[in-house]
Amino acid sequence: MAITAALVKELRERTAAGMMECKKALVETDGDLEGAIELMRKSGQAKAAKKAGRIAAEGVIVIRATEDSKRAAMVEVNSETDFVAKDPNFTSFAEAVAERALHGGAEDVPALLAQPLHEGEEVTVEQAREGLVAKLGENLGVRRMARYDSDSGVVASYVHGVRIGVMAEVEGGDEELGRDIAMHVAASNPVCVSPDDVPQSMQDKERDIYMAQARESGKPDNIVEKMVEGRMRKWLAEITLHGQPFVKDPDTTVGKLLEKAGARVVRFQRFEVGEGVEKRSENFAEEVMAQARGA
Repeated sequence: MAITAALVKELRERTAAGMMECKKALVETDGDLEGAIELMRKSGQAKAAKKAGRIAAEGVIVIRATEDSKRAAMVEVNSETDFVAKDPNFTSFAEAVAERALHGGAEDVPALLAQPLHEGEEVTVEQAREGLVAKLGENLGVRRMARYDSDSGVVASYVHGVRIGVMAEVEGGDEELGRDIAMHVAASNPVCVSPDDVPQSMQDKERDIYMAQARESGKPDNIVEKMVEGRMRKWLAEITLHGQPFVKDPDTTVGKLLEKAGARVVRFQRFEVGEGVEKRSENFAEEVMAQARGA
């Protein structure tokens, strides 16, 4: 039977799967629409595609590192609900994804999804994700990944629960210091390592705000400028790792702690589950009214 564009379109509308997946399923079933739907359901494609538009803002952060702590990888794997995030099938998948991120060499999520989930197997990360969507009944996603390789230092890491993860490349110091730094980043969420790393555009925006506020005081320009400079120094200390009070000893800053240990933080990465994801606010009354209007 000829596979027409209209037939592919109908299958796409009924499954929300991609055009190529629909065409392939129709070819395999010789144009049998219902057979194609059944085939896609068995493979998980239909269910995974149908759920792809649903917001997945729960999940876990997983970090995996080499024994010598010279390399580490961190991933955020999302689910729709906290309940599924605790499911052993989901956590096992997330851990395997982190292992693949560590050893697979992928530079970004699309490349990671195309790799085998387990070494020596053919099933890719994406195929395993689709299968898990069909099994657990929720939209799942590998949202972010990061990998650090250090030649002259180590990559320290810390995971708070399963929702916040940090990797920090540290030169000098010891293992305890590295973990303390990663723990501090998890708790205090600095923007950058030092004031020199804060983007100029970000500084200019903050300065403009402080300038407008200071001018409201009616003081002379030279006093206004001093007020602004003082506020900028305080702000830069608050948002940078070096200037923040160390969480385990607020009487000293992280910068002084590092200086005393003869250590340096090269860079850090902090992931928090769902950050930046706009969660959908469900309103049952509005949903019913929308359905009624469309009837």
